[in-house]
Amino acid sequence: MTGIAALRATPPEEVTRASRIRHLLNWLNLSTPLGLAIARAGGAQVRTGPDLLYLADHYRWGFPTGSAFTVGDVVISRHDLAKLVSRRPHLIEHEAAHSRQWMACLGLPFLPLYAASMGWSWLRTGDRAARSFFERQADLAKGGYRDVPVRPLGPVVGAAVGRALATVTGRRSADTGRDLGRPANSEQAAG
Repeated sequence: MTGIAALRATPPEEVTRASRIRHLLNWLNLSTPLGLAIARAGGAQVRTGPDLLYLADHYRWGFPTGSAFTVGDVVISRHDLAKLVSRRPHLIEHEAAHSRQWMACLGLPFLPLYAASMGWSWLRTGDRAARSFFERQADLAKGGYRDVPVRPLGPVVGAAVGRALATVTGRRSADTGRDLGRPANSEQAAG
């Protein structure tokens, strides 16, 4: 189901066994209670959605970025989900895949695993989602992400090492043209 119809609560007799198991396990692993707490703390309006998901829109906090994110069985958005889904009809399918990932990761371990996956994606492509295992498994296009080709790893690592060494030694960064450390003497400071 896509589009606005994807936001409707699934009648109890139509909820699949897999959705019931995911829902139960995400309660037991505490990811759904965490998601509800985040949504409520951020002022979101929470309602029941499809396949035992909770939909929380009008979230007021600026973090995390993205049009929507999922914690346990809670799909959270700063936007009106109906308007968002009218522009991206497969968004709820994408977020439901993240809900299954929370279950598969046994709840809270999802957070560091997802962060590491985003880091790997950024390292490989310069984009936080394009090579993220979790975003690829949830279907990049359905989540509104684009695929980005990988970049050579050597120059990326070399530049990062160079920036780190410049920071540690207090030397000028060739990439930015600004001093990263303190001047060695007062003449440099004045000059």
